[in-house]
Amino acid sequence: MANADFEGRVYPADAPYSVGREKIREFASAVGATHPAHHDLVAARGAGYPDLVAPPTFAVVVAQRAESQYISDPAADVDFSRVVHADERFTHHRPIVAGDELTTVLHVDRVVNRGAISMVTTRCEIFALPTGIEEPVADAETPGEPVATVTSTLAIRGEDA
Repeated sequence: MANADFEGRVYPADAPYSVGREKIREFASAVGATHPAHHDLVAARGAGYPDLVAPPTFAVVVAQRAESQYISDPAADVDFSRVVHADERFTHHRPIVAGDELTTVLHVDRVVNRGAISMVTTRCEIFALPTGIEEPVADAETPGEPVATVTSTLAIRGEDA
């Protein structure tokens, strides 16, 4: 069972993630996103973006890095081999583009244990670091420009499930 004491916990901003053109192209290809703005710099700039634009679900790549802080914490009591994503929601404040330096603040919003199942809801607030900043301020609530919010609900089966 997931440790219910983690409800309300906020993890500090993680190390920056550098969004690269090839990562965007690879992700777009993997999810079948064929819009030229994901693959062709000229097309992206012609559409008004400063560089290649990531598909909306690319935010999960950044969010899962932050969620690993919680999942890998032994005190959280989460066996990842028993985890199934029950829900994932994205709220975009602006597009993710190549060249972004993104950092994430992870919130454990809810931990509910019912029988042999735990339901854990996390919220990842993703920010773009200002140009020239290599590391986020550890205690800042908003370490940069808001980019996206990814809310995930994980179903975790207990050993008896």
